[in-house]
Amino acid sequence: MERVYLGLGSNLAEPLRQLRDALAAIAELPCSQLAAVSSFYASDPLGPPDQPRYANAVAALDTELAPLELLDSLQHIEREQGRVRKAERWGPRTLDLDILLFGERLLAEERLTVPHYHMHARAFVLYPLAEIAPADLQLPDGRTLSALLTACPYAGLERLAERAL
Repeated sequence: MERVYLGLGSNLAEPLRQLRDALAAIAELPCSQLAAVSSFYASDPLGPPDQPRYANAVAALDTELAPLELLDSLQHIEREQGRVRKAERWGPRTLDLDILLFGERLLAEERLTVPHYHMHARAFVLYPLAEIAPADLQLPDGRTLSALLTACPYAGLERLAERAL
């Protein structure tokens, strides 16, 4: 089993319900066990400003699935929950599931880059990740979570009272 960290986000169709439903589906993945889930957060959208705020969380999953098998499974969950991929990047969506870290792996494939290519600059990823990851977490590329947090302000992020589980 490898520890994988997943980013979850939604800003359409009852975002908190979308996250809860996605977590339930992730918990049912074969050869996998949902290990931890962060608090839910609200964050300002990236990209077009005329969209609702996002609900975000990070989950820890222990899995025997290969990286692309997991990616395919996550994209299936997204589609099941109404995700339609459009040409516009960072637009509104029912559900976005990202593989942030996959064990100790560095991956640079056409469909998957791990660590997630822009996680270092996203407070809505780093702060929830810090809730559930070891305090001394070091990314496979050598960066530490603590250093990333220091360089990424909490601005625009709000921890929600509702818990994921």
